[in-house]
Amino acid sequence: MLKIFNKSVIMFLCFISFDLMAQGEQIFGTHCARCHSSQEMTDIIHDKWVDRSTHEFFLINKKTMPGESPGSLSDLDYQNVVEFILKRAGAEPKTESFLVSDYKITLKEDQEIPSDFEWQNFGGQLNAQRYAPLTEINKENVSQLQIAWRWKAENYGPTPEIRNVSMPIMRDGKVFIGAGATRNVVAINAETGQTLWMWRPNEGERFNNAARKDSGKGVSYYKHKDGNNSVIVVTPGYYLVSLDAETGMPNKEFGKSGWVDLTKGLRRAANRELDIGLTSPVLVVGDVIVVGSAHDVSFRPPSKANVKGDVRGFDVRTGDLLWTFHTIPEPGEKGYETWFNDSALYTGNAGVWAPMSADEELGLVFLPVESATGDQYGGDRHGGNLCANCLIALDIESGEMQWFYQLIHHDIWDWDNPTAPIVADLPNGKKIVAQVTKQGFVYVFDRQTGVPIWPIHETDVPQTDVPGEWTSKTQPIPSLPLPFERQGVSIDDLIDYTPEIRDAVQELIKNYRLGPLYTPPSIMNAPDGTDGTLSLPFATGGANWEGSAFDPETGLLFVPSQTRVGLMQLVNEPESSDIKYISGTTPPPNVFDIPIAKPPWGRITAIDLNTGQHQWVIANGDTPKNIRDNPALKGIDLPRTGKHTRSGIVVTKTLLFAGEGFGGDPVFRAHNKLTGGIIAEINLPASQASPPSTYRYRGKQYIIMTVANGKSPAELIALALSD
Repeated sequence: MLKIFNKSVIMFLCFISFDLMAQGEQIFGTHCARCHSSQEMTDIIHDKWVDRSTHEFFLINKKTMPGESPGSLSDLDYQNVVEFILKRAGAEPKTESFLVSDYKITLKEDQEIPSDFEWQNFGGQLNAQRYAPLTEINKENVSQLQIAWRWKAENYGPTPEIRNVSMPIMRDGKVFIGAGATRNVVAINAETGQTLWMWRPNEGERFNNAARKDSGKGVSYYKHKDGNNSVIVVTPGYYLVSLDAETGMPNKEFGKSGWVDLTKGLRRAANRELDIGLTSPVLVVGDVIVVGSAHDVSFRPPSKANVKGDVRGFDVRTGDLLWTFHTIPEPGEKGYETWFNDSALYTGNAGVWAPMSADEELGLVFLPVESATGDQYGGDRHGGNLCANCLIALDIESGEMQWFYQLIHHDIWDWDNPTAPIVADLPNGKKIVAQVTKQGFVYVFDRQTGVPIWPIHETDVPQTDVPGEWTSKTQPIPSLPLPFERQGVSIDDLIDYTPEIRDAVQELIKNYRLGPLYTPPSIMNAPDGTDGTLSLPFATGGANWEGSAFDPETGLLFVPSQTRVGLMQLVNEPESSDIKYISGTTPPPNVFDIPIAKPPWGRITAIDLNTGQHQWVIANGDTPKNIRDNPALKGIDLPRTGKHTRSGIVVTKTLLFAGEGFGGDPVFRAHNKLTGGIIAEINLPASQASPPSTYRYRGKQYIIMTVANGKSPAELIALALSD
């Protein structure tokens, strides 16, 4: 018998059955024999593979065969054909077997193949930490990252998708992502980028009337105990669909042939077209699917009435409704008294459009609830408006509320909760849940009881003078952590690089109101001669749905955010809405084509959640070219400004990774976690668009994200170290 691989053998099964040999021979005959005879392969083994490992032989076959579609067979198929070839060549097993994936091979004595690490859902795990304990990519080699594969979204949807923000997940060797305005679901080989299957919803008029037409922010996955795994998606037309993870076919035992109509059972407004959907992925906790909702943007709603954003739990196997939680209470339910004049009866929204998180051990799911109808005027819903703008902990089995905390009373700034709450065990032993917000706060609670980790003070805030409006006298301000964004607008917050710029800014702000955080919106042509209120942070953040990342080893929370002045201007347009005031359409002001807030305009802040103090703050991105070349800034030595973009980040055991977000430069940076210092810059084919995710598959770490330049169809790319 030929003894190959010496003592450093990685061997196939110590005992090869006749059935396995037969399967390997059949696969060889189908995929290999047209180019290689079995005798030729025997000669190759004798001539080139003596003293080399079976594992290496397995990998080279997987990477190069079949010639027309390398990597297209299953791992078990490659295993069987390798066993067939080596058996025919007379190879003799020499070492004990070791379990890798779902079949047995052997490892050479001085080598360990690390187990796969999956990016299981939007936030990585149910805790939404966006953390992976991976070390293969580190400060010594990160500069050598290259594109391992590219997948293009150009042929998905009725028109090419220029921007795809779908957060890719990796389960069981497959990457899953949404693609196209019709929200096709695609399965991709995690090692090669090959498309494995695609499913397209055909919703007809339901799609045409949908509130949110895009590829979505991602899909979800359920791992069945019997191995029949499922991909879960909500379509643009608001159907909940379960797909077989291996084939992409709808699971017939789920709902009606794989579909559940989420519009059934909604508390709808009688005088308004149905306005509801969902772009964030659902959250699968145990055997329960938790489903939220997203409505049309509510700056200029046509009516004070709208469908309510209830949160529901469904059985992941059957699609049966298990429970419904009312984010806007019914009469007799807790919080109804905070909706004056029975305004809870007709007011809508207050959904959960952001990603969610959970603590499976405690059986709790955490809901970041948005604001009620409409975004900048609440004159038809006086009162504090529970449970809008709350962080809520629900029992996953019953849907019953365990605790809640309202972060904004009667929101009229569109500062709804945008991110998945981060569930973490701090190095100091505290078990917390942290909600990052648009207005630049991080609210931190004991996740079992809802008790704040640091005091939250009800603080006096400015009051409205808009006719018909109501504002809360106080708002809850956390003592710690310190804010990660500038809050409120004063002259000191605005640019003054030259006398001309300073004069232009001072002239501009005569038209608007300025004030601290929670200064209310104001009307155009107000009695004091102003045309609205300038606001920091912007209505889209601060932070937004792309989320933050948490390092469990250090207790550091990394928050990407943008600094942009917004204009809150109310107008009366009875022809557009039955609401007395809706948002105007005047864009935020600038001078000499320069944003009026002092930079940085894009930043990353590291917050120590053990102390609530900032560890470091950096500008995320170089100064834009149009700013560097602006004639009004000639001779001015600007600091690094960052950009008005929404960055996506991910943290590993070794590094913090950050892109600049859609519209930023096509660069991906690796940072020192403790200092924020840039360790490496990796060029991308276009700007990072989706938040990045990372996984390890067959011993190799990948970082994947969608990229887009705003002109060409979006792509999904995978970065990895070369072999």
